[in-house]
Amino acid sequence: MRECVRRPSNWQAVESLPGYLGRHGVVAIDGIDTRALTRHLREQGALRGVITTDDLDAGAAVRRARSLPLMEGQDLTSDVTCAAPRVEGQGSFTVAAFDFGLKQNIVRRLNAAGCAVLRLPADTPAGTVLDHAPDGIFISNGPGDPAAAIGAIETLRELGLRAPELPTFGICLGHQLLALAHGGSTYKLKFGHHGGNHPVQDLQTGHIDITSHNHGFTVREGRDGDRRVVADVPELEITHVNLYDGTVEGFRHVERPLFAVQYHPEAAPGPHDARHHFDDFVTALWARRRG
Repeated sequence: MRECVRRPSNWQAVESLPGYLGRHGVVAIDGIDTRALTRHLREQGALRGVITTDDLDAGAAVRRARSLPLMEGQDLTSDVTCAAPRVEGQGSFTVAAFDFGLKQNIVRRLNAAGCAVLRLPADTPAGTVLDHAPDGIFISNGPGDPAAAIGAIETLRELGLRAPELPTFGICLGHQLLALAHGGSTYKLKFGHHGGNHPVQDLQTGHIDITSHNHGFTVREGRDGDRRVVADVPELEITHVNLYDGTVEGFRHVERPLFAVQYHPEAAPGPHDARHHFDDFVTALWARRRG
């Protein structure tokens, strides 16, 4: 921030901002020109950076930042997944959820929609998933380059071949992995999408949801005649687009009960415009059960 207020004046304050951040182990800096930083990032795109309390000159700090690995080519899912399978919540259905960095509020939303969540480690084989006989498949958000998650892509491809009838729902990284598993491609955005104020339009209804985002990669778009589809995958029809830059925000399979969105309908604290996707998923679960 430009300047930190170290002596709070609000009558309800019980501690200072530096005290609060320190108590929670959060690093912060002030005394910088935040507008200049914004302009620099606007021109250069997302960059590696270092915040340090070491006594470094600017050149040494820059060299340290440049020594950090780029996001491209990194599969980080194994760093954030759960150690073993576990069931969370109860419901009419059991959903096998790949934990690539699964947000807890996704579990809450699935539970609220009537699903018990079987949380699975990122490296769970397709055969093991099917041995649990789930009613549906969920693919979570997570960090890293989606194209580098080769094992996850192969597993999702196998699940699609062996159990195409299972309703499948992906969010964020899950959206990207499903596109890749079907033969699509992804690319890195210059800035990425972050924050809770992105307008996303449903191409079928024209309705616009204000949505929460936190991602640096996106699915590549293509054309199949007049249809907007995932590039090279005509069976994946694009359903949602970002109104800021036109990038792909959602798709569905034209024959199978499979859909995915790039944004976060489980957003906590919000916005909550897109929560209906969880209900859409449960509708697909009921449709399969009823035959």
